[in-house]
Amino acid sequence: MHFDTNGGTKSSRIVTNTDTAKVDFPIVGIGASAGGLEALIAFLSNVPKNSGLAFVIIQHMEQMRKDILVELLQSATSMKVVQAVENLSVQPDYVYVIPPNKEMSIQHGVLRLFDFIMPYTLHLPIDFFFRSLANDQQERSIGVILSGMGADGTSGLRAIKEKGGVVFIQEPSSAKYEGMPRSAIEAGLADVVSPAETLPSKIVSHLEQMPLIYSVDKDLAETELSSYDRIMILLRSQTGHDFSSYKKNTVDRRIDRRMGVHQIDKITTYVRFLQENPQELELLFKEFLIGVTSFFREPTEWELLKEKAIPALLAERAPTNTIRVWVSGCATGEEAYSLAIVFKEVLEQLKPSQDFSMQIFATDLDREAIDKAREGVFSANIAEDMSAERLNRYFVKVDRGYQVIKTIRDMVIFAQQNMIKDPPFTRIDILTCRNLLIYLTPELQKKLMPLFHYSLNPGGFLFLGSAEAVGNFTDLFKPLDRKSRLYKRRQPLLQAEPVKFPTSFAPAQAATNQSVKVQNIQSLADKLILQFYSPPTVLVNAKGDILYITGRTGKYLEPAAGKVNWNIFAMAREGLNYKLSNTFYKALRQKEAVTYKNAIVKNEGGSQMVDITVNPLKEPEALRGMVMIVFTDVDTPNVIETTNPAGRITANSPREAELERELMQARQVWQVASTEMQISQEELKSSNEELQSSNEELQSTNEELSTTKEEIQSLNEELKTVNFELQANLDELSLANNDMKNLLDSTKIATLFLDNSLCVKRFTNQMSVVSKLISSDAGRPITDIASDLFYPELTEDVGEVLRTLNTVEKQVMSYNGCWFNARILPYRTLEDKIDGVVITFVNITESKVLEAELRQTKLALEQRIIDQGEELVQVNDSLQNEMKLSHREVAAGKEPK
Repeated sequence: MHFDTNGGTKSSRIVTNTDTAKVDFPIVGIGASAGGLEALIAFLSNVPKNSGLAFVIIQHMEQMRKDILVELLQSATSMKVVQAVENLSVQPDYVYVIPPNKEMSIQHGVLRLFDFIMPYTLHLPIDFFFRSLANDQQERSIGVILSGMGADGTSGLRAIKEKGGVVFIQEPSSAKYEGMPRSAIEAGLADVVSPAETLPSKIVSHLEQMPLIYSVDKDLAETELSSYDRIMILLRSQTGHDFSSYKKNTVDRRIDRRMGVHQIDKITTYVRFLQENPQELELLFKEFLIGVTSFFREPTEWELLKEKAIPALLAERAPTNTIRVWVSGCATGEEAYSLAIVFKEVLEQLKPSQDFSMQIFATDLDREAIDKAREGVFSANIAEDMSAERLNRYFVKVDRGYQVIKTIRDMVIFAQQNMIKDPPFTRIDILTCRNLLIYLTPELQKKLMPLFHYSLNPGGFLFLGSAEAVGNFTDLFKPLDRKSRLYKRRQPLLQAEPVKFPTSFAPAQAATNQSVKVQNIQSLADKLILQFYSPPTVLVNAKGDILYITGRTGKYLEPAAGKVNWNIFAMAREGLNYKLSNTFYKALRQKEAVTYKNAIVKNEGGSQMVDITVNPLKEPEALRGMVMIVFTDVDTPNVIETTNPAGRITANSPREAELERELMQARQVWQVASTEMQISQEELKSSNEELQSSNEELQSTNEELSTTKEEIQSLNEELKTVNFELQANLDELSLANNDMKNLLDSTKIATLFLDNSLCVKRFTNQMSVVSKLISSDAGRPITDIASDLFYPELTEDVGEVLRTLNTVEKQVMSYNGCWFNARILPYRTLEDKIDGVVITFVNITESKVLEAELRQTKLALEQRIIDQGEELVQVNDSLQNEMKLSHREVAAGKEPK
């Protein structure tokens, strides 16, 4: 398939272009590192000819080495392989290779190069390029990860997924180094995992499928709409979460992307696929939850938080009052930990006389993300998001990258929460909700803003993402800076509308969760009246509830019968009620002052002509939204309507009289209806007050439960830490015990350990030769255990050793004739304390047998020597006798014999 829509013959020359024309062909980013050459060759050699794709290769290369990668890759493909240069316009059927010692990005289809000027920091060019590819190509972005060590590329792939792009990963078992592929897969970012040589065909198949999916007109096809509703129902039943409040375009794009991965062109087919494959529902659920986050994202906003927001909070509270923070949509926890680090830096900068504390509640819908955030271990590429000083101070190096230090981790409590249906946190000083609102419908955003205002304390701060704003709720929040997304909570004089809580936590009427510090209305109203007005004046809110009265208003207002009602429409005297109402709402609609001339009001003194001026206030800021009503008497009694003694209005003609009668009847009906409505309103107010009181009690209980939950969670974290340490000690002890057992067994020496009471503590397996000991004998006195040794004085010898601390050594015999060398030594602990004795029995039977044999041999030799001596004596005597005989014969003159 050919995706080149230019319709012309490709040029083989390198084109540099400073224009930023939008490309209309797919651009594939490929990241590789160690062992990547073999994978790149296998990948490029299987790209179809004239595919219409452009490939940009980001390969880790050694610094200052001559680049030969272009020549090696050119031999594997018929596409033109070139090394990227500044302002190089990307073209289809080209392969672009990043130069050594450079970082590269893409903007509107044009490659940009940057010098890597920090040789002692982590170099992550794949992440850098993938992020720019995601921003440039949006849902058309394609990321590929091949062989390599480390985790470079994982963060960039997350950006591609967040924009709706697709990710292809080399099968780790087929990669020479599986670090980079394994990191992307474990992060849950892989759409397709396959060997490098098959990835090109899968990319082409995906691109062929996408036009078929996007060509379906979902707005016109009713069956398609019902299929999308069924997908939402399946997701809700599988995960318990409802995504119907998410923007439809976002949901559609994620569903279309999953359909493209599986090469499904019809939504109805995909619904059946979901029903038959529950694991695909889990993957689609994770697809909806993918978000991009990082440490200290948008540094300018974090500096504003550090320089203004947090110091302002510290200046207004006592050290014992903990600063409470809610990080909603925290993902894997980077922003929560960033806020904790910034707070520590503010304390070091201000150096307060007493320590302040901050408690951060970080919540997210994704349980796996929460578990990862709670662990606090992040890949090595976070070095790009912060200074080396912060990295060295607040992180420790571990096998998988860096871990947040314990003092920072202890400041954050992570929990799973669905902001749409779960109760909000209250009494919050800082609320962050960054890049979450952009996925929600405008209707839901309008519900969340008052909820955020409700959760925040007076003077609290709302921290939004760069693409988010408070919209029409400028009466609730004001920006801390003109271009900032950090907002400070406004304090309105009165709550205009009740807060709409999530459905699973919906009290009838939201009650304020803190004492409202209302400004001094009297002083502000007096100042305004003295400046502009002198007649009797009433200050009311947008509903007509009286807030303040100045001057004599008894001629125009009187308390209504029944329960006290301070609404001006209920208190208006006869002749003013409906005229005042019409003028009031007309002024609110026009947002400017409106005057009703020559109204006639009836009171105890008769009739009085009066002008009514209704003025919606815009300034000062504290009175904005209030309404000032001014009554001005008309001195000239130019009365148009007159009354007879019976109180009836005289008419000049029968028709006028009839109209007057109808008017009087209408007024009577209106009066009755007004009275009934007033009674109903009083009952509703009474019910509302009761519900509000109940809600306050529930809120108080909820806060107590929340506090208890926080304490339990904190205690649980401590117990987990202690348990981990104990487990580590237990493992070391078990290892040492195993070593000692194997050492003792290897000596083949029977060893017995006794305590100071001569009870058995432990023994080696060889003790079975000299005693009847079994494992259950531990703790029994040695005197109660039968022994094969003839050693009756064992107890006395053990007592002697314990008393004198000298070693006793004896040779003893067993009843079966074996001999043992028994040695008794005192048992000394590491603290040099005596805690019993150690008895070893070494089998010396062979030595004894040899000793006996030697003794017998010695005796035989001695006896033989004696026997031989006697024989020698006899021979000697015989020889002497013969010599004597010979001497006598010689003396006799005879020849000796």
